[in-house]
Amino acid sequence: MIVKPLVAATDGSEESLRAVEWAAREAVARGAPLRIVSAVQVPAMIGLQVRPDRDFVAHLIHQERDQAFGAAAALAAAVAPGVQVDTVPLSGPPAQAVTASGSGALMLVLGSRGTDAFGWMTLGSVSRYAAAHASCPVLVIRGETAAMHRQVGVGIGDLDACADSLAFAFEEASLHKASLMAIHAVHLPAISRAGDLAAIQADAASQLAELLDTWRNKYPDVPVSQDVVRGHTGRALVGLSARADLVVIGRHAKHPVPGPGSVRHGVLNHALGPVAVIPSS
Repeated sequence: MIVKPLVAATDGSEESLRAVEWAAREAVARGAPLRIVSAVQVPAMIGLQVRPDRDFVAHLIHQERDQAFGAAAALAAAVAPGVQVDTVPLSGPPAQAVTASGSGALMLVLGSRGTDAFGWMTLGSVSRYAAAHASCPVLVIRGETAAMHRQVGVGIGDLDACADSLAFAFEEASLHKASLMAIHAVHLPAISRAGDLAAIQADAASQLAELLDTWRNKYPDVPVSQDVVRGHTGRALVGLSARADLVVIGRHAKHPVPGPGSVRHGVLNHALGPVAVIPSS
């Protein structure tokens, strides 16, 4: 049976190396190969220079890419000895090229931002683009990843359209022997009696518990808890990210690109740990 690879992108930055380390550990847990990719693009303005200058700059850019590959592959081998690791150079606009490299992969793992000597392999814009457009789950690694809390958090917006996010979150929790915390937000009327507000929140909690019972039966080894919050789910998930190994959120096809007030935008910009963005099928 062919096992889908995990794909991790590197640009040589510390952020991208943390992404490679996370992906290598995940490859061990899933028994999957690891593919490390890197995309470079010679800036268009170089095309206005004489050919020898363009060739020299292109050589330096590709040399830096090769050094990034070497560092990433060495780290992966140290973290996950025995895991099959290959490196694949990409061409074309980095955001689109890296995003496309995740097609058919178990997941695409990226740093939240990246820098290099030239500034042309930066992953910050790449991670944002991939989180909005990739066809596979996208893991954006924020902050240090060494601490283990043994908890996975999942944000649930629409109770009727969250199966993909829940499936990923429960599988991660099961693989890593972690508990799962599900957070759902209810938006309450601005003007209402306290009793009505409590009833709305209680009804949402009951529906959430019923939904989670189905997944408890599929993953009996995963301890599950829930919280129904008032207002913005993003704030609760950012808070949870301080004590969770991973926060999982969904991406609906109707809203691929998040606005400034969206849950995805808030969590990707402010979470204190890794975030997984799961496209709806």
